[in-house]
Order: sequence, then structure tokens, then C-alpha cells
Amino acid sequence: MTQTTPTPDARIILETGIGTDLYGEDYTKAAIRAVNDAIRHSSLTMFSELGLDHRDMTVAVTIGVQEPDRLDTDQVAAELPRGKAKVTAVKGGQNIPSADGSTASVIATAAIEAYYPVNPADWKLSKES
Repeated sequence: MTQTTPTPDARIILETGIGTDLYGEDYTKAAIRAVNDAIRHSSLTMFSELGLDHRDMTVAVTIGVQEPDRLDTDQVAAELPRGKAKVTAVKGGQNIPSADGSTASVIATAAIEAYYPVNPADWKLSKES
């Protein structure tokens, strides 16, 4: 396919996931589990089926946790098997305190958006005859 004019990347997938760290209050571990949960719900067969290069895909990951500054975004990005990943930590998720209040279980949420350069002129809808 030849791209005639530059166009912004189109979002081709949105997937969500949830992950927890029940005992260690490890936000990165919970975030990685949320990312793994999300990507296990998806199979991007379009790359092999259409001969597209997955290295042209940009992956935007948003992780919600109660303490975003405790999240290692580089470690989370390393979990993405395809594309160029960018991870952003935001306030979200939940901390569930233990019964005695000495610790908390951490719940992280992940939203994964995949973007790919698409030229609408390269595609057309066909009518049934």
C-alpha cells in the first residue's frame, strides 16, 4: 500500500485489564498484571493477514493506580510484545486496606490503545452484487 498523504494514526484497538498485588503494595507488579490481562484478550491477526509491520504500531498504555509516582513505567512498557509503547501513570485503581490497616492490596487498571498509520484512500467498502 502506498500512502499518498500523511494521515494521523488511527486507533485500531482499545483493550482494558485489571491486575492486583495482594500483599506487597507493589504498583508495578499490579500494573504488569493489568497489562497482561488486557493483552490476553486480544489477537491482532491483521498484521500477518494483511502483511503489515507491527513495528509501525504505537501503543499507548494508561495505568490507573492510587500512587502513580510509585509505578515504574519503563518496566511496564517492556511487557508489551509489539509496537512502540508509551506508558502513562494516572491516579486511579484502588488500595484495599488490610483488616488491621498495616498494609493494602493494590488494584491497577490498564487501558491499552494501539494506533497504526492508515490512509483511508487505501481502503474501500464493496457493495454486494
